[in-house]
Amino acid sequence: MKLLARLSACAALWLALIAPAQADKLTIAAAADLKFAMAEVVQKFRATRPGDQIEVIYGSSGKFFTQIKNGAPFDMYFSADIVYPRALAQAGLAAGAPRPYAVGRIVLWSPQPELANTALKDLPRASIRKFAIANPQHAPYGLRAMEAMQHQGIWDAMKPKLVMGENIAHTAQFIDSGAADAGIVALALVLSPTLQGKGAWTLIPAEWHEPLEQAYVITRRAAANPLAREFAAFMASAPARAVMRRYGFVLPNEEAS
Repeated sequence: MKLLARLSACAALWLALIAPAQADKLTIAAAADLKFAMAEVVQKFRATRPGDQIEVIYGSSGKFFTQIKNGAPFDMYFSADIVYPRALAQAGLAAGAPRPYAVGRIVLWSPQPELANTALKDLPRASIRKFAIANPQHAPYGLRAMEAMQHQGIWDAMKPKLVMGENIAHTAQFIDSGAADAGIVALALVLSPTLQGKGAWTLIPAEWHEPLEQAYVITRRAAANPLAREFAAFMASAPARAVMRRYGFVLPNEEAS
């Protein structure tokens, strides 16, 4: 009986030691417009799974795309433009087809309300030293900002005043810090706790640019990761959708309000 008790105690100790190693882990590459919304979604998801490790890295969708193509160890990729997840799937680097999760919106934002309320077509004549957008070469929000400015015929006139952020969160920092007088940023960021109530913003009509259709994929390396599948399912849940809606995203199967 003593031997049995010792064996049971050893077995319990062994199980306790290996339990942390068995916790699931998830590494997510997410577009910078998701910085605040995703943090809340992850917090709600983790409430029932405190032992699991979830790390979210925010940045430019285009740069993440290149990194994943080159073998970066991400399990999920949330892009601000569905084009990138589609390309990963076509290259065999995703575990399935892209899943749309939202449509983003862009706004003209400035700490100076009079600039935020200026019609886009009148910006070249406004008192603006520097105007911030994300880099259109790899940031979807920057590309949509450029499209909207081209639609209004001001792209060439505003070029000398442009400062370009590496991603949309970096762009917002330019404006918030005073390095730029105004700029075009994500609605989700100006609705965040950090920026809400600072200055003013005007929603840019969606028909002035291509849709910011956003989607995610589970990467090929995470095809057998159960936590990735569970997080994907959670993104479609009512709590996650409520968070995304609060940050101004238009959700799949819903109309813009």
